[in-house]
Formats: sequence, C-alpha cells, structure tokens
Amino acid sequence: MSKETEITWHDHTVDRAQREQLNGHQGCVVWFTGLSGCGKSTVANALEQMLHAHGVHSYLLDGDNVRHGLNASPALLAPRHGHEFAERFGLSFSASDREENIRRIGAVAGLFCDAGLVTLAAFVSPYRRDREAIRQALPAGDFWEVFLNAPLEVCESRDPKGLYKKARAGELKGFTGIDDPYEPPVDPELLLDSSQATPIELAQAVFDRLVQAGKIPVDTEKSGAVE
Repeated sequence: MSKETEITWHDHTVDRAQREQLNGHQGCVVWFTGLSGCGKSTVANALEQMLHAHGVHSYLLDGDNVRHGLNASPALLAPRHGHEFAERFGLSFSASDREENIRRIGAVAGLFCDAGLVTLAAFVSPYRRDREAIRQALPAGDFWEVFLNAPLEVCESRDPKGLYKKARAGELKGFTGIDDPYEPPVDPELLLDSSQATPIELAQAVFDRLVQAGKIPVDTEKSGAVE
C-alpha cells in the first residue's frame, strides 16, 4: 500500500473558534496582488502597523522574504543540500515554479488564518487561477483579494529594485509586465489605485473594510494612523 494513502487529518483539541476568542478577533487572509512596484509590501507593512497598534494579531508574508527560506531558489539550496536536491525542491521564476510558490504560500497563509491571525500576503501572484485556488481552499469569507492597481509606466518609474531596468535590458527574462503576463483580478474584494493615494491612505482603506466586515472589532473612533 502506498504511503500516500496513509494520511489522516487530525482535529486539534483547541480549535479555531477558541483561538479567535483568545485573540479577540477573527482570522483571515488579506492577499495583496499587483505588478512589481505597485506598493504591495509598503501598503501591507503600513496595514500591519495599524493592526498592531490596535492589538490585532497579524503576520506579514512577503514575496522576497519567503524566497529566502521556504521557497528558496536552487542556487540558495545547493550549497547545503546538493545540486540534485536543490533542483528538485528549489523554486525559480518559471510559470510552474511560480504556481508552486503561490501554492505553498497559500497553504501557510491558511494555517496562520486557522490560528486566528490576520494574515497579510504581498505577492505579485500574476496568475488568476493560482489566487483563485487559495480562495477555494479557504472557508468562505476568509480570502480578501486586494488589487493594487497602478499603470505599468508608474511602476516602472518607481523601480525600487532596479528589476524593470534589467528586464528592459534583457538581463532578466520572464519578468511580469514586460515579457510575462499579469492577470488582474476580475472581482477583488478591494480595488485600490496606488498611483493616486499614499500607502497610509491605502492601508487605512483596507483597515476600515476589515472593521466594517467584522473581522477586527476595533473601535472605529480610534485612529489607525501610522506616524
């Protein structure tokens, strides 16, 4: 008998409802998507500051940070684990590896959500089906897709990591928005124009919606502003 059939889900003695009661708020996944340079990480960081100021338990999963460990590239894994292991488990930026990158993050975000955390995820996540797969894997109402929309020329003018410059010079292949597609959300929970508002204003918009939805029962009279 294959070991793959010998897997059983174990229910925990402490369940999600008890963890949320202890935290004083519900868990959910706030998924920021958009082109590189649209402000995903900046807005997500500002939102986490607001949540922390209000005593809301949260965690931010960031695209670059995750690729330093859980979703490391073959080049990062090879020195310790060897070439064969690195090629099998390391993730590049091919379409299939991007799919696996988002699948893994979705699974981690789901666990954090079950722990009762407001889980923030900031990833380009260019393909609709990958984002939709995470939505479908979570209980209804737990996945909040936030599309930070900004014109390509605006994102390219910011170019905080110099990636657009490398892509235009042909030094970086398969870069989203240049020679690889970005598929914008069809019906996101929030559509924000990050070229027309500050990161603080955008974070406040997300914060307010979470309050309105009852995810975080925070006194709306108390300012969530970040200095």
